[in-house]
Amino acid sequence: MKQLLLFLFVSFMLTACGETCYNAPQPIAFKLVNANNENLITNGMLTNYSVKEQNQKTKTGEDLLILENVGAYNGTKNYAFTSNLRNFTFTIQSSEFKGGCDGYQINKLTFTGIGIDVKDENGYYKIILE
Repeated sequence: MKQLLLFLFVSFMLTACGETCYNAPQPIAFKLVNANNENLITNGMLTNYSVKEQNQKTKTGEDLLILENVGAYNGTKNYAFTSNLRNFTFTIQSSEFKGGCDGYQINKLTFTGIGIDVKDENGYYKIILE
């Protein structure tokens, strides 16, 4: 009988402590091109660039500028892109994820700057820098 009670207790404890899950916001990717749709990272025209804000990582991959770990907060944060060709700013508005897991989601991305054209492509933002 003791073994049966011990088994039931352990089984209850294992099922009662469900797994915690976390949904991180998706990374944001930028493809930086000129008016002729030439990738500025690939062709070597964009040599010095950065994105400034706390707790974010910038990397390049597949000729894209990829921002990871952005949007993991409630509210709006400002970011600044600086480069040898053009500077612009953008804001990211995010909120808590409304689902079965904890986490955050990016709700809105707003660009500001003179002389930039932004197009929402499939999976990335194409930014035309003149």
